[in-house]
Amino acid sequence: MEQWSQGKKVEVDQPVYKSPIVRVVDFLFDILQQVALGGAFFVVFYIYIAQPNMIRGSSMLPTFKDKEYILTDKITYKLRSPVRGEVVILQSPTNADIDFIKRVIGLPGDTISISDGKVYLNGKQLMEPYISVYTPIIPEGYLKDGDNILIPQRSYFVLGDNRPGSSDSREYGLVPSEHIIGRVVFRYFPIARAGFITTPVFADN
Repeated sequence: MEQWSQGKKVEVDQPVYKSPIVRVVDFLFDILQQVALGGAFFVVFYIYIAQPNMIRGSSMLPTFKDKEYILTDKITYKLRSPVRGEVVILQSPTNADIDFIKRVIGLPGDTISISDGKVYLNGKQLMEPYISVYTPIIPEGYLKDGDNILIPQRSYFVLGDNRPGSSDSREYGLVPSEHIIGRVVFRYFPIARAGFITTPVFADN
């Protein structure tokens, strides 16, 4: 439609009528766009930044209990190496579809041994305030009582906090760095135990 204003022709936009069906389609399309954007963000977040995990089993008692929910940071280890005492999520050495939760004990260059239920690191007993039980040797496992293992580069020795009830480096050996998925940083369920996960400080850290 055209109108005249002070001798000049002015274009005047007319409202476009949309039928109820068209309005519903537009509304649904907007929703689908938001869902697609949200889904894309979630995928990027899950693959590259962090992922939620649910604890299954008792291998990390008393630190983590069965069916607790945690958040795993997947960025930190792209910037630095794991630190002793950190709790990590790693691929099972026998099934890539299964993830384990363990604590980093031995770093590249360390010598580690277990003798009489105690962990020795570079010849000295490792004091571990997060465990309440001894550390037995697993029969037919990777590590024998009193053996000294030198950890090569890009490999780590991991243990569960519930030593009698954990399958870990005593059984299946050292963990390659590429099998470590990320660092456990937060427990968000149950609410009563929610909070950030702290790393114990050792004398050599």
